[in-house]
Amino acid sequence: MSTSRVTLPNQLLSNKQKLTFYTYPVKLMVKPGKNNYRQLYDEEIAILTSRGCSAEDWSLVLVKENFNPLSCSRTRFSGNIKLGVFEKTHTDASGVEFRSGISNATIHNCIIGDNVSVINVHEYLANYIIGDEVIIRNCGRISCDGISSFGNGTLISVLDESGGRSIRIFDRLSSHLAYIYCLFRHRRTTIEQIDKLVQRYASDVSSGMGYAGKGSVLINCGLVRNVRLGEYSRVEGAIKLEEGTLLGSEDAPVIIGHGVIMNNFIAGSGSVITDGVIAERCFVGQGCLLAKQFSATDSLFFANCQGFHGEAVSVFAGPFTVTHHKSTLLIAGMFSFMNAGSGTNQSNHLYKLGPLHHGIVERGSKTASGSYLLWPSHIGPFSLVAGNHKGNIDTSVFPFSYVMEKNGETFVHPALNLRSSGTYRDALKWPERDRRKGSDKADHIVYSLITPYTAGKMKAALEILQSLAESTHGTGEHQFNNFKIKSSSVRRGIELYEAGIKKYSGDIFIKRLSGKDFRNGKELSGLLECRISGGRGEWTDLAGLIAPVKRTKELLDKIESGRVTSALEIEEFFRNLHSDYDELEWSWVSGFIENNKGRKPADLSPEEILGILDEWQEAETTLHKLILEDARKEFSPSSMTGFGAGLGKKEKEEDFRAVRGDSESHPFIIRLEKELNEKISAARDIAARLRAVPK
Repeated sequence: MSTSRVTLPNQLLSNKQKLTFYTYPVKLMVKPGKNNYRQLYDEEIAILTSRGCSAEDWSLVLVKENFNPLSCSRTRFSGNIKLGVFEKTHTDASGVEFRSGISNATIHNCIIGDNVSVINVHEYLANYIIGDEVIIRNCGRISCDGISSFGNGTLISVLDESGGRSIRIFDRLSSHLAYIYCLFRHRRTTIEQIDKLVQRYASDVSSGMGYAGKGSVLINCGLVRNVRLGEYSRVEGAIKLEEGTLLGSEDAPVIIGHGVIMNNFIAGSGSVITDGVIAERCFVGQGCLLAKQFSATDSLFFANCQGFHGEAVSVFAGPFTVTHHKSTLLIAGMFSFMNAGSGTNQSNHLYKLGPLHHGIVERGSKTASGSYLLWPSHIGPFSLVAGNHKGNIDTSVFPFSYVMEKNGETFVHPALNLRSSGTYRDALKWPERDRRKGSDKADHIVYSLITPYTAGKMKAALEILQSLAESTHGTGEHQFNNFKIKSSSVRRGIELYEAGIKKYSGDIFIKRLSGKDFRNGKELSGLLECRISGGRGEWTDLAGLIAPVKRTKELLDKIESGRVTSALEIEEFFRNLHSDYDELEWSWVSGFIENNKGRKPADLSPEEILGILDEWQEAETTLHKLILEDARKEFSPSSMTGFGAGLGKKEKEEDFRAVRGDSESHPFIIRLEKELNEKISAARDIAARLRAVPK
């Protein structure tokens, strides 16, 4: 895709003040109105003066042809001014109407578009381009002081508070680029090149003029300094905003609410930041919610994160990271698809040379109330962490695990989350809770529960557990690295990981062949051919985007060699990588099947594929049964405690059903049953066609 640039040409700006910036892919800035301006007539100056207006030099005040001097009152103009036509009536949410125009304000060196309403600016509005239909009411000061990059290029000490992993934010930052920028410090030249690209971008968007895009609203604000507002952004009751960008649009406005204090920030489209939030040096991605006195410093929040009440310091919050509780502190950690329980805490203070340590809690994990982790630690994907872990632990090799503390020791129960209904419910709810609108999504997210990344981890974990099982017998405990695994957990983990891998392989075969017509071995082989070879080998989770390590290395090599010349080219690479995911995933599964069967899927006989489907059905049915059993615990007699208070058993049961329903009518359970039936039906259809293939 091409990248266009727009410069707002006008006589008012010096060469240093020319406003030049990228408009692709976000249409952020539009020149207010048409550019036909004239000087005021003497009669118009007289009317303005009679209405309490003044100017240092009326010859520097230019207006559009149909300008009505009656639309301005009690306003002082200075510097170069351009005024549009004010003839529209605005209506607020309460139904109150007020005309566009300017009153009770000091305006210095501004371009003001058509049908703008500026009422009661207590200090001044200076060095700003105000788009059409903008509303400014009861604000203290709105100004651009000197040349600003509006938060772009701000250096953030993420993960390592001492600055060892600092990155620069900019308004097209994705979670995937941030992941590489932050963690791939061993690629020194690559990181230097990325840093140069971001600094160049920040320089390109820098200007001596602030901007408020069409339809944006600023009401009851204190100080707004060096802030660029995208179209339809809404700022109401903010105390102070300094050095930042709001990437609003008509269908996904940024909303900044009461009591907010922010400086050196970027806020993505559709984000809401309100209720006394304090944020310093932060990137807030698309569709995020920060509210209820949440505070954050040197932190990144990507798509659909939520932060209420608690505190974040030097946090890399990948997509769907959620923290809702007052007593929760997230510090120097990398998270994604994570739900932090109340009182969740981590510590990077057991140091001698400064707060250098950080931790990683991989996607889909949860922390129980009061959990504690000592950094550095690394928790594997889709894990549950409970208790106080006062040693440095690394459970990254064991996905879908319970990480528990008992008598001061860490115990890992591998694979238990594969049978948890909560894990599957989370996987279903994430895409449904995506608050981003439109096709311009900065973060490219793979939502699947089992992917080549997690399947590869399950395969490696299975080999470790099988080795542990062979090394000792009985009912004792195994010491692995710096935690323990019970023998019973080893056996159970082997069973669940084997089922998970078979389920995943069969799922992908079914997806590959479902609804496809094949009448002979050649047509079947064609459907199972790999169109892309780059999916083999290890995969990684680039903070939401599941990708082959090989493809990631390709990007790093291109950046390092100078073949990538803009940050937008990196964005295009991630977009293409996401669109190729299904074929790359099939490439990985094909390699896995080839390693196990000795032949590529395209070379397998129908009978061998039927064997894979038989293994799939057994594994799918086993896991499905375990998940349903777990879900039905919510309807057990013990769950009725507190229902029907002071009443008999019958009334308690009726009260419970009135609130919770029953296991057979619950939407999640119905959905699970439906999806299983649909999969089995598809598998049976594929099996019937496989049996019909001529030998």
